[in-house]
Amino acid sequence: MSDPAADLKALLLKKSVRTGTFTLASGKQSDLYIDCRVTALDPFGANLIGKLGWAAVRKKISEENLKIDSIGGMTLGADPISLSVGMASAIEHPQEALQVFTVRKEPKGHGRGKQIEGNFADGQTVIVVDDVITTGGSTIKAIDVIEREGGKVAFALVLVDREEGGRQAIEERGVPVISLYSRSTLLG
Repeated sequence: MSDPAADLKALLLKKSVRTGTFTLASGKQSDLYIDCRVTALDPFGANLIGKLGWAAVRKKISEENLKIDSIGGMTLGADPISLSVGMASAIEHPQEALQVFTVRKEPKGHGRGKQIEGNFADGQTVIVVDDVITTGGSTIKAIDVIEREGGKVAFALVLVDREEGGRQAIEERGVPVISLYSRSTLLG
């Protein structure tokens, strides 16, 4: 029997992790680039992310007796992760199934001008998702949008924490962070 955490780690290392010299979204230079979208958009990766993400989320919900309505984050990195976890929740525990939403980088320029699309409503308690956190900036931007639209963020689910201050910045906002991997555990 295979180990889903080891399988996802192997897939991330094969498809998503690159070393060299890179400029990150934060503008910082780094010797490491992690593009989780490649793994999250792989059907095997998505399945593993759903299983492991839902297990981590369900554990937190159970330990703290939380009522969570939906899951989502800043497009594009959060989208496949949120959907995978939402699908796993619907399959494994239909009574606790999480609805899924996405946060646009900017409000839509037409129609209703929404910045949050999908299954989100004012008053919901949600999980914010990100693929990789470095400074925490994109996760915090998603939190700001969710709160402005009337949502309450219970905690954040992150696929990889680069261990460069992002977790601390998010937690300083009062949002606990669960990460499936850190730089240490991924590259360890």
